[in-house]
Amino acid sequence: MNPDKNTTGTAPVTRRDFLRTTSTAAATTAVLGGLAIERFAHAAGDDELKIALIGCGGRGSGAANQALSTKGKVRLVAMADVFPDRLQESLQNLKKQHSAKVDVPPERQFVGFDGYKQAIALADVVLLGTPPGFRPIHFEEAVRQGKHVFMEKPVACDAPGVRKVLAAAEESKKKNLKVVVGLQRHYQPGYIEIMKRVHDGMIGEILAMRCYWNEAGVWVNRREDLEKKYGRPLTEMEYQLRNWYYFVWLSGDHIVEQHVHNIDVCNWAKNAYPVRCQGMGGHEVRRGKDYGEIFDHHAVEFEYADGVRMFSFCRHIRGCWNSVSEHAVGTKYVADLSGAVIRDPRDKNKIVWRYKTDVPVDPYQAEHDQLFDAIRNDKPLNDAENGAKSTMTGIMGRMATYSGQMITWEDAIESEVNLMPDKLAWDATPKVVPDKDGLYPVAVPGKTVTV
Repeated sequence: MNPDKNTTGTAPVTRRDFLRTTSTAAATTAVLGGLAIERFAHAAGDDELKIALIGCGGRGSGAANQALSTKGKVRLVAMADVFPDRLQESLQNLKKQHSAKVDVPPERQFVGFDGYKQAIALADVVLLGTPPGFRPIHFEEAVRQGKHVFMEKPVACDAPGVRKVLAAAEESKKKNLKVVVGLQRHYQPGYIEIMKRVHDGMIGEILAMRCYWNEAGVWVNRREDLEKKYGRPLTEMEYQLRNWYYFVWLSGDHIVEQHVHNIDVCNWAKNAYPVRCQGMGGHEVRRGKDYGEIFDHHAVEFEYADGVRMFSFCRHIRGCWNSVSEHAVGTKYVADLSGAVIRDPRDKNKIVWRYKTDVPVDPYQAEHDQLFDAIRNDKPLNDAENGAKSTMTGIMGRMATYSGQMITWEDAIESEVNLMPDKLAWDATPKVVPDKDGLYPVAVPGKTVTV
């Protein structure tokens, strides 16, 4: 692929892309467009907006708290989760925080893999906070039913999931649905202001970018501890869902689940998505029965259509240099995007521009404030396409680190590898299971086929 043949700064569209996306749209029309126009969600002025929470873990519960903290009349009327204990814990905490706005009696508490459909039907606004592997089917159903959506990042874990989200995104625009994706830096004033200056040319033409999510790592739920807590053996499906971060079909690996924030910021700065990438990664430190199949480090070189490179690093290893940040090097100046500072590289002490404010804004709350304002006042707001494409950027990076190969955007988005289990049930078997020693297979660069 010759980058000189595509100077638009976006991933190229081929005839196969066109045929695939149009056929996908046609195939999903019956699903997504199956409800009459009068069913689409509307609200005006002081109308009460009914909320359904799908996925009652920490981030889902946080989203519900923020949605219930917006201006205007709102009420949480339905909740759904595969685990009853997670639903009850979330419900009790939300009642303590918003007693007058939480109205979820037992008949509107849905437990199981299909409960989301019933909860969505009862609401005007749907909050999708499950592990990201479920996001495509949940978003598709919300759009089919004509509901406004807040969905956490990332929005998928594989290419078929991304394609499903992109198809639903197109349908959501036709239905005038408001959609916010939890890439909250887009709602953070410091990022917004520095991006205006980057796009206006203050730093000159971008020559290169780099981004990091390097830190010690996240929680782990050990099988032994879980079985002690619940007093019984767990099925493989239940264990993977309880320890979801460490399984690719549920989290996408941390390059997708977490590092997507930083990758998305670089895409935002460039106003484009990469056309190819190559990289390396592995699991050197975080090994064992309870760490599933994901890597503990990834390093990827992404290339945009005009030849600009973005260097991406993410790591979950204790005792190492840490950074969660994004940076752009221009022909005039350099931008610390995360710090909202532009500097002169010839004089590191010279600050050309810095964002300052006396009124800090919580970007997590701002996401919901703007979503509910857009719903009430019919303002344009739909993040779904960008959320899907930045998610796909992370997935493409994972494909490169797992395989050790150069991966193009075209090959990545057209992948037919579907990581979701063939059946969602407690006695169903996920596609990846432990060996006789309890260890899960991990990708081996140079041998593993891209996933």
